[in-house]
Amino acid sequence: MAVIALEGMKFYAYHGFYQEERLIGGYFLVDVYIETNIQAAALENDDLLGTINYETVFAICKRLMAVPVKLLEKVAYSILQEITDLANSSNHIRQVKVRVSKLNPPLAGQVARTFIEVDKNLDIR
Repeated sequence: MAVIALEGMKFYAYHGFYQEERLIGGYFLVDVYIETNIQAAALENDDLLGTINYETVFAICKRLMAVPVKLLEKVAYSILQEITDLANSSNHIRQVKVRVSKLNPPLAGQVARTFIEVDKNLDIR
C-alpha cells in the first residue's frame, strides 16, 4: 500500500454561508490523500494505468471548487465522492481523505484557517 497525496492546492473560490462570502470570495486550500496499491505501476509495468493520476485528482478539485456552495462540508464531500468513484474504474483505491481549508475566515478575531476533513474507506476485494 502507498499514499498518494496532493497537498496545498490553492483556489480562489466563492464558498460561504453568508452572501458576502459568496460575492467576495476567498482563498481555500485542498489536501487529498489516497491510499492505494501501486505495486503494478512500481514493480511491473511502470504505467500510469497502475496508479492514480495526479492530474485527474487536481481536475476534480478545481472543477468542484469553482461551484459556489454554502458549506465546506458540501464541497469536501463532493470531492471525496468523485475521487471515490475513480475506484470503480481503477480498483486500486482503498481509502480517500479530503481536507478543505478556508484561509482567514470571517470571524471576530484572527484565525489562520478553518477546515473540514472527510474520509472514506472502500472495501475492495
